[in-house]
Amino acid sequence: MNSTTKWFAMNIILLNFLPILPSSTSIAIVSIKPNQPMRDGDVLLSSNEIFALGFFSPANSRNRYVGVWYNKVPNQTIVWVANRDNPIIPVTDNNASGVGLLAVHGNGGLVIYGKDQNTPLWSANVSVSSPNNSMTAKLRDTGNLVLLEEDNGLSPRVLWQGFDHPTNTLLPFVKLGLDRRSKLNRFLTSWKSQHDPGTGNYSCGIDPSGFPQVFLYNGQAPIWRAGPWIGERLSGVPNMPYNFIFNISFVNNQDELYIVDGISNKSIFSRMVLEESGVLVRSIWHDQGQQWIKYLSAPEGLCDDYGKCGANGNCDPSNVGKFECTCLPGYEPKSPPNWYLRDASGGCVRKNGVSICGNGDGFVKVERVKVPDSSKSLVNMNLSWKACPQECLRNCSCKAYAKADERWGGFGCVTWHGDLMDTRTFSNAGQDLYVRVDAIVLAQYAKSNGSLSKKGKLAISLVSVLVFLLLVVPISYWLVRRKRKGKQRQNKYSPRVTTRSTYFEDSTAELDESSMHSDIPFFDLTTIAAATDNFSLANKLGKGGFGSVYKVVVFE
Repeated sequence: MNSTTKWFAMNIILLNFLPILPSSTSIAIVSIKPNQPMRDGDVLLSSNEIFALGFFSPANSRNRYVGVWYNKVPNQTIVWVANRDNPIIPVTDNNASGVGLLAVHGNGGLVIYGKDQNTPLWSANVSVSSPNNSMTAKLRDTGNLVLLEEDNGLSPRVLWQGFDHPTNTLLPFVKLGLDRRSKLNRFLTSWKSQHDPGTGNYSCGIDPSGFPQVFLYNGQAPIWRAGPWIGERLSGVPNMPYNFIFNISFVNNQDELYIVDGISNKSIFSRMVLEESGVLVRSIWHDQGQQWIKYLSAPEGLCDDYGKCGANGNCDPSNVGKFECTCLPGYEPKSPPNWYLRDASGGCVRKNGVSICGNGDGFVKVERVKVPDSSKSLVNMNLSWKACPQECLRNCSCKAYAKADERWGGFGCVTWHGDLMDTRTFSNAGQDLYVRVDAIVLAQYAKSNGSLSKKGKLAISLVSVLVFLLLVVPISYWLVRRKRKGKQRQNKYSPRVTTRSTYFEDSTAELDESSMHSDIPFFDLTTIAAATDNFSLANKLGKGGFGSVYKVVVFE
C-alpha cells in the first residue's frame, strides 16, 4: 500500500469513527481541517462573527442542510446552501439532526456525509498535486466559505469558494457573471419553496451575447430584463442604488464578465434574494426595527413583464385609462383587432407602404426608455456618439441606435438590426432611443414637435414636390379635360359660336379663378399622407402619365 492510499484510508477510518465518539455540547469553531471535521450541532464562525455556517432545517422540514446565515440577525436568514439538492434525510420519524458531518479530504475535497459515511451526499471537488494536511476550510466575514491551501506561512491559495456557486442570495462582493477562463457561470436560482432550498424554476444571470445584459428567467423563458450596463447603472433599473452605501461595478474583458455590489459600511447588512415566486428583492437589515426593509424589487409593474407589447412595441405605464402599449415610430399594430382588444402579443410591423433605406431616412427620438433587448445588437465602444447616426444609416438592416455609455455626455454606439423587443418608458431617468423612419414619418413627427433640422426640411421639400407631381398635377389635368369636354358638348348644342382661342382664354380664366376660390381646399403633406394611409397600395386607383393616383379619405 503506497503512502497516498494509506493516508486516504486513515481519513476514511477517522470519519467513520468520529460520529460514534461521545458527543459534547455544540461548540463554535474557526476552521475545518482534514483531521478536524465539523459535526451537526457545531457552528463555524467568521473571524468577526458576522456570519455562521452549520447544519439547519427549514421551517416545516426535518431534512438537514449545510448553510451560511447571518450570525447577528435574530431570525435565521440563510444566504447560501451547500447540499441544496441532496439533503440529509431522516431514516425514522425522528429528524436527521446529529448524523451529519462536514469534512475536508486531504486530496482536495470538501464533503458532506449523512448517516452513510462511505458515500458523500455533496462534495466540492478540487484537484491537488498530492494529498496534504495543509488544506483548511474557513468562513470569511463576507459570508464566503473558502477552501484554502496554506503553505509554510505563505499567502493561502484559494482552491474553492462558495461565492463561485451562489444559490438564491447575492451578497455584497459576490460576482454575478462569467469567468471566461474557467468557463464558470455564476447565477442565482430560487428555492423550490420556503421549506425546500432545492433548485427552483427561476434564475438570474448575465447573457453575454450582443450587448451583455442581466436577465431573469422562468426555466428557459425570459420574464424580466434589467438591460445592459450603461456606465453607472443597468438600462432597465433607473432607481439602481448607486450612492455612498453601494458601489456597483461592471467588468467586461477577455477574462471576465460580471456585475458586483460593493458596500462601504461593513455594519450594514444587505442582500438580494431571488424569491420562490420569481421576484428579485434587495433588502437592508434595520437593526432598530429588527427586520429586513425592502429597498427595491423586480419585476413589480405591468411594463416589467418581458415583451409585454410584443416586437416593435413600447410599454408606457403612465397611459392612465388607456392601453399601455403603443407602437414605436414608423410601426403599426400587426393585428389591429387584437390590439384594440388590448392584446399586444402580436407586436407591431412597419406601416404599410413604408420603406426605409432610401433618401430622406432619419430618426425619431423616443425618450426615457429601457432600450430594446440587446442580445443581437452590435456595440462599438470606440465610436464617437456623433458618428452613431451615420453608422446606422450605412446599414439598411439597422433599425435603431442609442448611446452605449451615458457618462460624460455619452460615448460608444449600440445599433439594433432586427425587431425591437421589450422597450418600455420610465417616468424619469431612462435612455433616449433613436428609431429609424422614412421621410414621411419623419415629417409627421417633426411637424408635431414644431421643429425641423435643415436636412429634414430639405427632405420634406423634396417629398412635397414629388407628391405634388404625383397627385395634384394629374388631378388638375383631369379637371381641365373634364371642363373642356363639357364646354365642347355645350358648344355643340348652343347657337352661340365660340372660337378656339376664346375657349382657351375662358378656360384659363376659369382655372385661375378656381385656384383663388375659397371653397377649394388645399392640403399639406401630412394631411395627404394621412388621407392616403401613407400612400397605401390599398388606396391606389391607378397610374397615369404623371404618376400614381390615390383615393383619399378626408376626415372633417
